[in-house]
Amino acid sequence: MAEPPGPVLVVIPTYEERENLGPALARLHAAVPEADVLVVDDASPDGTGELADEFAAADERVRVLHRTGKSGLGAAYLAGFAHALRGEHQVVVEMDADGSHAPEDLPALLHALDDADLVLGSRYVPGGRVVNWPWHRQMLSRGGNLYSRLALGVPISDITGGYRVYRREVLEELHLDSVASQGYCFQVDMAWRAVQSGFRVREVPITFTERERGTSKMNSTIVGEALWRVTCWGMSHRFGSGDRPPDPVDPIPEGPVRA
Repeated sequence: MAEPPGPVLVVIPTYEERENLGPALARLHAAVPEADVLVVDDASPDGTGELADEFAAADERVRVLHRTGKSGLGAAYLAGFAHALRGEHQVVVEMDADGSHAPEDLPALLHALDDADLVLGSRYVPGGRVVNWPWHRQMLSRGGNLYSRLALGVPISDITGGYRVYRREVLEELHLDSVASQGYCFQVDMAWRAVQSGFRVREVPITFTERERGTSKMNSTIVGEALWRVTCWGMSHRFGSGDRPPDPVDPIPEGPVRA
C-alpha cells in the first residue's frame, strides 16, 4: 500500500466521550501507528479532556485542544483544521471518538489519496454498510443524503458522512473562515465546497457501527439546520449565480493545546 503524501493528523472532536476515547486511540494507533492525533474537547463535564491530557502525557503522538464550551461539531473541526494548518501535517483526517468510525478502515482511506484530494468514508457505496442502527436513523441518513445529492447536483452517495481524509491543500483553499455549518450539515458543506473548487473527491466503503457507550449528539436542531442550509444552497446553485454564498462567522477561539 502506498504511503500517504506526508504526515497524518487525525482530528477527533469530543464531548462527554470519556468511555470511548481510550479504545478509539488504541485501535487507531494499532491501525496507523505513525498517525498523530489532536483531540478537540469542548469542556466535557465528564472529564474527557482530562483523560485526553493523560494520554497526551504518555504518548507524544497525541495532543489535546481544550475549548471553553460546547459549540458544535463544525466549530470543533474548524479549530482542529486551523491547528493542523499551522503545522507541517499534509493529511488531515476527521474521525468520531465514539467507535462508529473503524480505525481499521483508515489505511484504505489514506491509500485512496493516490488519486484523490478528499476521500469520503462511505456507508452507501458497494461494500459499505451500517451496523446496529435503528430503521429510523437509517431512513433519516439515507433521506438526507438523497436530498442533498439532488438539491446540490453532486454525485456523492454519502455526503453527510463524517469519516474523511483531506489533503492539506484542500483545507487551505476552502475559505474555512466562512464556514458556519454544524452537525452533518458541516460535512455536506465541506464536501460541496471541495467539489465546487475542482478537487478530486472519491468515496471508499466503510463499516459504520452504532456507538456502544454514551449517547448520540444528533437532534432535531441539527436536522433542521441541514435541511434549511442545503435548500438555500441548492436554490442559489440552480437559480442564482451558481455558487453558494459564504456564511459569515465570528472568529472561533481555539483554546490551549496540551501535548
